[in-house]
Amino acid sequence: MPAARIMKSDTLSYPPRGLSREEAARYVGVGVTKFDQMVADRRMPRPKKVDGRVIWDRVKLEAAFTELPGRR
Repeated sequence: MPAARIMKSDTLSYPPRGLSREEAARYVGVGVTKFDQMVADRRMPRPKKVDGRVIWDRVKLEAAFTELPGRR
């Protein structure tokens, strides 16, 4: 019987860098329709394309969110 393969588990806990459209909308606290509007008017960044997947960069979402105007 071959020796069992032991895999180390990842003990670090970190959020994913790439988010789906639904995850990105939830991350900034809006619905998908509002998120699409914000991407279209450039309040939120455009996604990256990785093969057939469309992915938003969490760091760019944070920067764009920081730039949104505050409540007066």
